[in-house]
Amino acid sequence: MSQEEDHNDDTALAGEYVLNLLEDDERAAFEARLVAEAALRDRVREWDESLVDLADGVSPVPPPPMVKDRLQATLFPETIRRKRSLWTWLTGSIAVAIIVGFVVLMPSLLQETAYEPTFTASVAAEDGTLVVAAHFIAETKALELVRETGDARPGRVLELWLIAEGSDAPVSLGVLPDDAETRFTLSPDVAQQLTNGVLAISDEPSGGSPTGAPTGDVLAIGPVTSL
Repeated sequence: MSQEEDHNDDTALAGEYVLNLLEDDERAAFEARLVAEAALRDRVREWDESLVDLADGVSPVPPPPMVKDRLQATLFPETIRRKRSLWTWLTGSIAVAIIVGFVVLMPSLLQETAYEPTFTASVAAEDGTLVVAAHFIAETKALELVRETGDARPGRVLELWLIAEGSDAPVSLGVLPDDAETRFTLSPDVAQQLTNGVLAISDEPSGGSPTGAPTGDVLAIGPVTSL
């Protein structure tokens, strides 16, 4: 398989992950790759940034059971077990289903709903050289970050970690981009671990930690508090 095909496959896989289309075992395998593969995290962040505006101000609307049944029958027919690519899913009859979904959700999209943060944290260095404000929106599973002061060291990156209550093993939430403001979409499992957790930022090589755990200095730390 060529490098271009690998890129396309990972881009499609990242899209399916963001859209919650992966089966449980596929999702677990994908999240294991996210820990070690910075390029894959970039694919997820690109999908998230391109789709997140569609979710702003939208209240959750459970689809009727018949819609899910029809989608499952179209996407995963019992007689055909092969996995369809995201590009095929986005064309033909599935595209029609997406259009119908947007029509159903349009009244909600037209309503400007501002969600209040559920959790907040100030991830700061003791000397104030690095300060990142974090706000988590439970309704959208969005972790919004604003880097108020500080930058990565030359040739290095800043990586954000979550240390859940009662756990010594940190979970990587992603590498902070050069932009001062960014947003990560957390999985439901990770979102639940925010309660009484701690956020930390470490100094890592380009692309993020290669081991799935912090390898450089922990530059800033801050407890997660509920509002």
